Amino acid sequence: MNKTILKQISLLSIFLGAALGVITIIPFIGEIAFWTLMCLSSAAVILFMIKLEMLEIKSVQESAVLGAIIGFIAFIGFSIFYIPLIIMLAKFFQFYPNYGVSMALSNASTGLIILLVLFMGVLCATINAFSGFLTYYGIDFYKMLNKKDDDEHFKLK
Repeated sequence: MNKTILKQISLLSIFLGAALGVITIIPFIGEIAFWTLMCLSSAAVILFMIKLEMLEIKSVQESAVLGAIIGFIAFIGFSIFYIPLIIMLAKFFQFYPNYGVSMALSNASTGLIILLVLFMGVLCATINAFSGFLTYYGIDFYKMLNKKDDDEHFKLK
């Protein structure tokens, strides 16, 4: 895999994770943003890069590996923005968007938070590897349908 593609994927993943980290603070929209991060971040980045013709996936293994990389990096980017914001809101403003998470993060030790972030990052990578795998098959199915439509169009003429 090309290093420039990996750098672009990393930057897009960090940006997506950071944006979802800020959005997750909003009480009702936050749950949707968090589950989007956990399940669909790889599909979003892969589809965006394919749409801009920056990426072409050639195999299922490549899509799963890219999905895992995107998921892990996106969750790290999410954590870099979300955790300090939650701690600042809890400590300085006594505002708890998600009470359990806010209390756990504001009272936990740094080592425990790092361990939690790494564990959740691996979980996000696993789920997004499957999401990348499904994205590959969705793109392949879409290409097959377009090819079939083009073949039928030429037969009619």
